[in-house]
Amino acid sequence: MNPAPHPRPASGLPGRRGLLGGLLAGAALAAVPALAAPARAGARPAPAPASPAGPRATRPLLLGTYTSEGGGGTGIGTAAYDTGTGAITPGPVITGVENPSYLAPHPSGATVYAVAEQGAGAVTAVAIGPDGTYEVLGSRPTGGSGPTHLSVHPSGRWLLSANYTSGSVAVHPIAEDGSLGERTDLVTHSSPPPGPGQGGPHAHQIVTSPDGGHVLAVDLGTDTVYTYRLDASAGTLTEVSRAALTPGSGPRHLVFHPGGRFAYLACELDNTMVVCAYDPATGVLTPGPGQSTGTGSGVSYPAQPVVTGDGAYVYLANRGHNSLTRYAVEGDGAVLRLLDTVPVGGDWPRQLALSPDSSLLFAANQRSSTVTVFGVGPDGSLTGAGTPFPAPVAVCVLPLP
Repeated sequence: MNPAPHPRPASGLPGRRGLLGGLLAGAALAAVPALAAPARAGARPAPAPASPAGPRATRPLLLGTYTSEGGGGTGIGTAAYDTGTGAITPGPVITGVENPSYLAPHPSGATVYAVAEQGAGAVTAVAIGPDGTYEVLGSRPTGGSGPTHLSVHPSGRWLLSANYTSGSVAVHPIAEDGSLGERTDLVTHSSPPPGPGQGGPHAHQIVTSPDGGHVLAVDLGTDTVYTYRLDASAGTLTEVSRAALTPGSGPRHLVFHPGGRFAYLACELDNTMVVCAYDPATGVLTPGPGQSTGTGSGVSYPAQPVVTGDGAYVYLANRGHNSLTRYAVEGDGAVLRLLDTVPVGGDWPRQLALSPDSSLLFAANQRSSTVTVFGVGPDGSLTGAGTPFPAPVAVCVLPLP
């Protein structure tokens, strides 16, 4: 089934796929090769050969895409990346997974989960075997449409997902083998009213706070971040607070500072970054004023922020400006200081990910169907690592430990 298109805000922001249909008709995208034939979908790519200077480790990399569009992917792409150079080696495709536009790992490392971003939304579990093989364990409906984000609760017992089109969040239990049970809760964001021209609630992200005490859902349509408490026995959500953002700002994704007392929130529609104070005891999130993304006066839509493991730097993907913003983190997480922006080396950077040691930054560039890689310097500076890696309609990149 082809996913229903997401509404376009009156601001002129392209829908969830960023005018993908017209793009896919272009010859340039049609020429991008698939990562590999899906015939060996159960195998992880072999490690890259050691360099003359000595062996270097390679680690697995997974790639999310859209499968229902011509020229898109055929499932979850697999690859391996060199932990020293960032060079990516393509692998086979995990087939049987529809529109896996966002991926999230289980804390055990034994399972990966994918959304099925389509009209009848679903979430899929994929087991990772000790020998590096993959097995699709099955899917469960989310109870909403157009899911765009999911995450695993730190306990490893619950999968949380956000349905963008229907503006709801869902909870599924995770079995011992990593498979998913029937949904235990579905909460629709029925208030406050949608922001100017935003058409309705659009849940864009759902994450657990670093202390594990609360679940936060970011809704682009209502300009609100909802804080819930998760019942760890029943798998149900109870709202405890709301954080109101500037009307029409379109909050999209947040990331917590490792200290757990501050979070950084990208607002898609007004092109700002917001530092939010967080109280672990109550779950209350308190947004500060919107800050510059450094992209100037042109049209640009922030996508996703990430923070280095030591909490020293934050990076932001900017679609339209096609750049990465670098911030220094000061005041124990309370302050972001804009340093610079650098070209991302691709078109429409949809999602970012840091390697587990924060030495590499990966950007999934949707419109150019590439993944670009940057080395992260001691001062947080970004240096391009090699040529862009071709990946059909790359919308998510997940480096695994």
